Amino acid sequence: MTDREHYTPGPASGAQVRKDGEKWTLILVRELRHSPEKVWQALTDPAHLREWAPFEADGSLGTVGTVKLTTVGAPALYVCETTVTRADAPKVLEYNWGRFDMRWELEALGGGTRLTLWTNIDRRFISMGAAGWHICFDVLERLLAGQPIGRIVGPEAMKFGGWQRLNVEYAKQFGIETPNWPSQVARKRRSH
Repeated sequence: MTDREHYTPGPASGAQVRKDGEKWTLILVRELRHSPEKVWQALTDPAHLREWAPFEADGSLGTVGTVKLTTVGAPALYVCETTVTRADAPKVLEYNWGRFDMRWELEALGGGTRLTLWTNIDRRFISMGAAGWHICFDVLERLLAGQPIGRIVGPEAMKFGGWQRLNVEYAKQFGIETPNWPSQVARKRRSH
């Protein structure tokens, strides 16, 4: 068996939701055992992003400017022009991904990093987003430790029993109904 076959995500943790009417922001915090410089490289370098993120970048996210992001694992190809609005290495990274604002903060913590992600997500999908990012962070941690298991995103992530459990756990933590993801996703596709 490979490390990927042994992978099971841990319990839902390190997440909260900030609610402002219909606009909800997902905040995820993860403590990593790696330096802010190493984490920054994984957040900004296209080769590193290909190993863990739910998108690919055609250039570095480490400088202010325009980059194209291509969503991975989506039923239909989705490419968006992204504007990196802030890149203060290795502390703060801000850009938009489609209609989602993304803010990453890296704080030195002992010999490691406290990584915080703020992203706005449609409230109907916020527990699903938390479950997906949880798995991305797990994959990122393994990549940084030199034990990559490969990106697990989109429908592939949803097939993991751990993803479904995380979706339910995060929904409970956020005080929302657990989304019925197949019908929610189908309904979302029809509305676009």
